[in-house]
Amino acid sequence: MPLKIVFMGTPEFAVASLDALVKQGCNIVGVVTAPDKPAGRGMKLQQSAVKKYAEEHGLKVLQPVKLKDPEFIEELKSLGADLQVVVAFRMLPEQVWDMPPQGTINVHGSLLPQYRGAAPINRAVMNGETETGVTTFKLKHEIDTGDILLSERIPIGPDETAGEVHDRMKETGAQLLVRTVDGLQHGDLKETPQQGLANELKHAPKLFTEDSRIDWSHNAKKIHDQVRGLSPFPGAFTSLDGKTLKVFRTRYEPGTPSWNIGDHETDGKKWLRYHAADGFVYILDLQLEGKKRMGVEEFLRGYRPQ
Repeated sequence: MPLKIVFMGTPEFAVASLDALVKQGCNIVGVVTAPDKPAGRGMKLQQSAVKKYAEEHGLKVLQPVKLKDPEFIEELKSLGADLQVVVAFRMLPEQVWDMPPQGTINVHGSLLPQYRGAAPINRAVMNGETETGVTTFKLKHEIDTGDILLSERIPIGPDETAGEVHDRMKETGAQLLVRTVDGLQHGDLKETPQQGLANELKHAPKLFTEDSRIDWSHNAKKIHDQVRGLSPFPGAFTSLDGKTLKVFRTRYEPGTPSWNIGDHETDGKKWLRYHAADGFVYILDLQLEGKKRMGVEEFLRGYRPQ
């Protein structure tokens, strides 16, 4: 008998995993996702990406406002799941994650125990890592600390953005999840405790506004990594002639800045660069406050920096 699975997730990242399970023929008895939220100019209720997929495939959908709501708990119990799968969802109370006999597994966007937390992809790219990965593990009390089931490594290119890593990772993670569920179904997966797997831990806390502000006193590579680690969302930012400038893609080169750190210069046609501590950061893809996102050459055709 295939395992009865409840899937929990909300954004597009989670859809790839749910789709992989459906295509594998897994028995999805329910899908838990975020409540519909008002969005857009008309503030119309918008469904999550996971809800849209679930309804298109005739799957039962639960949308609790509070995960400890007794009515939700009873409805979840009534589904009789053997296993719960969590991908890009919120923190679960113990009475939820401990409910199924096989427990609850999570797909996390790093090679645990490194980069536990809310922003593992962003933080890995911002830190200039050349490799990350995806891990499936069993949930327990402390966030992202449960026993590891499977993991797979993913390279990070020197100019690759967090968005590009995210798009590759969601497919890798989906296939890793299928292998994990299959291993649990057949009872041949070994659980590995995270304790002792790393001497020094790097963390991935949620992103705040200050993480996005570019500090030109840093070295050029560090700024380049910050920009690509925050691209496309939430985006790194600086100022240009008194306006906020979001920066999505850069290149850098060593050099001795002849102007003050943080000053900018341009040829007015092809390049715009800022002076960093040990060289120059060229802005390639940007969005000035009140304007659309565009490449630097298009931007310079219509704008003359002071």
